[in-house]
Amino acid sequence: MERELLETFEAAKKAADAAAGADDSPEADRCLDALRRLRAIRVNTDVLVSTQVGKRLRHLTKHPHSGIQAVATDLFGYWKKVVLEETGKKNGSSENERSSDSSGKVEKARPIKIERNSSSSSMKVEKRDGDVKGQKPDSVKVEKTASNGSKAHPVKVERVSKEVGRTPDTKKPASVPTGPPKLTSLVKCNDATRDKIRELLAEAFAKVSGETRNDDREEVRNILDEVDACDPFRVAVTVESALFERLGRSTGAHKAKYRSIMFNLRADNNTDFRRRVLIGQVRPERLPDVSPEEMASDARKQENKQIKEKALFDCERGGAPKATTDQFKCGRCGQRKTTYYQLQTRSADEPMTTFVTCVNCNNHWKFC
Repeated sequence: MERELLETFEAAKKAADAAAGADDSPEADRCLDALRRLRAIRVNTDVLVSTQVGKRLRHLTKHPHSGIQAVATDLFGYWKKVVLEETGKKNGSSENERSSDSSGKVEKARPIKIERNSSSSSMKVEKRDGDVKGQKPDSVKVEKTASNGSKAHPVKVERVSKEVGRTPDTKKPASVPTGPPKLTSLVKCNDATRDKIRELLAEAFAKVSGETRNDDREEVRNILDEVDACDPFRVAVTVESALFERLGRSTGAHKAKYRSIMFNLRADNNTDFRRRVLIGQVRPERLPDVSPEEMASDARKQENKQIKEKALFDCERGGAPKATTDQFKCGRCGQRKTTYYQLQTRSADEPMTTFVTCVNCNNHWKFC
């Protein structure tokens, strides 16, 4: 069912993209036929969650073609209704079970009277049960009669009754799922190139858990639970779908961008970027806009920062030496807080040129 659903939706999406610029075209008719076939497929919540076609269908509900927009909106409402009905049934059944468990009542024991006769003697037992709720002791009266007719003294025995009240069952709070269930296998789209990209991404994301566990940094190891809760298969499919929607095919005009993203996600020395994408710190739809500097690992970012600081320091150190004086007056602000330096800009027998900068307003001038 999942395969048929994905194939039909991909056909509808492809036809919708081709019919974006024309009102009446064969591509629009193909898209409408595919959407109607989707409406006829019987789906459930698990299939919709695993394929994620509901989220991708939102794009078609805003299509410029009025017919495609109307059919897509109707299909989206139908899928939403299916999810709500299944969720309501689950909640209703759980509440019925809870109410049936708590409806047990304690019935009050009825008095028991036992008479037993034998050839030698007769014994009469009367048992009166006390209040069960109050847990009062039962009283048992035993009378024995001898064979000669003489009545013996009655013996009264009291014993504490056991509690027969049924305590209500304490149910453990049901664990609330934090997200959709993990996929057991990779969802494919019957496109060899796209399926290969999904396999490479899933292989890269599957290594993140072990890399996080063996990382030397404590702040990285502390998020191991968050990493283990992520689904590498689902993230791989989501990333590939987002890249395909934004950039098209990997063999098209954006081939270089594809190669840059895939290289940084699969590089052995770039575990930080791979982990940020897996746990959602970098959203899949943002990947086409991420710069190479942002894709770099934390160690590489630190190295780049040190290189820039060193280059800036060398640039400032290589400039002409400056001196501070109050002998020059700024013609713009009238202050005498200035710095200056001198350079030989003309022939050797000519005086040096003095370059002055106002500290207050950064005004520059020179004189010989």
